[in-house]
Amino acid sequence: MTINVKRITQKYGILLILIVMSIVFAIMSPAFISIPNILNILNQTAIWGIMALGMTFVIIAKGIDLSVGSVLAFSGLVAASLAQVPAQMRLYQNLPQLPLIIPILAGLFIGTLCGAVNGALIAFTKIPAFIATLGMMTVVRGFALIYSNARPVSNLVPAMNAIGSRVFGIPVPILIYLLMFIVSYILLNKTRFGKNTFAIGGNITAAEVSGVNVPKSLVLIYAYCGLLAGIAAIVFAGRVGSVHPGAADGYELTAIAATTIGGTSHSGGIGTIGGALIGALVLSVMRNGMTLLGFSPYSQKILEGVIIVGAVVIDMRKNARKG
Repeated sequence: MTINVKRITQKYGILLILIVMSIVFAIMSPAFISIPNILNILNQTAIWGIMALGMTFVIIAKGIDLSVGSVLAFSGLVAASLAQVPAQMRLYQNLPQLPLIIPILAGLFIGTLCGAVNGALIAFTKIPAFIATLGMMTVVRGFALIYSNARPVSNLVPAMNAIGSRVFGIPVPILIYLLMFIVSYILLNKTRFGKNTFAIGGNITAAEVSGVNVPKSLVLIYAYCGLLAGIAAIVFAGRVGSVHPGAADGYELTAIAATTIGGTSHSGGIGTIGGALIGALVLSVMRNGMTLLGFSPYSQKILEGVIIVGAVVIDMRKNARKG
């Protein structure tokens, strides 16, 4: 039986990189493979990993969403403001303590609404996704500053903080991340919604001819990306215990990086949920390992940028050979 090394490398290259990277860090720093550190890596991955799942749908549809970091901040602020304990610094002084489900639903609603507006702008005005979501990024960050009076929202109820705690020793954010991974995998691979996402990214004209309601699909795709940003906001609020209007600045780039490294093509029509997971883990493992080895955060940024550019170059060359 002949082993096609080239095919295996193309299909599982990023997974092999993750494995090799982990082995190298484990040899250079034995603390890397300790259970607490592994859980720490997964816990750190959860927030931008959840965002990367939504970004995968958007990029497969040949789009981009630069607003998810701002959406996380605004969604998190709204949720946190409705989940504060009675205190002098409370945003809503006369608001009774609400059941936890209400702040969570409010945060998810804000995230979904922002995403749907992105999709509607792109679908009905035909402006490029880059411009639409860049504008939304600025607008939503402004709303976050106005809503909170440019102050952090803290003193959250214990039930909200429990989202950042552990269940049977496993951090809750990891469990939420796993759940959203499963949901996203099913949506992308087992539903008409997922098929329409691939069709739009592959050839939007052919998708229209085949009966796909492209405007409706684009609104749903971006709404789902916004929903996941809202879920990431709830996880963020639970983990940190407060939300600042400047929170998650740059997280949209990390989500895009994870998706790109995971093999989702910016040419559209190509991508996997598993790839987004592995891409997010590559970034987290790289950051954690370099921190353990004493590398500065600045050098980590340089390496991360090189990896992103390299992933895009490889993708472009692969598509050029197919053409």
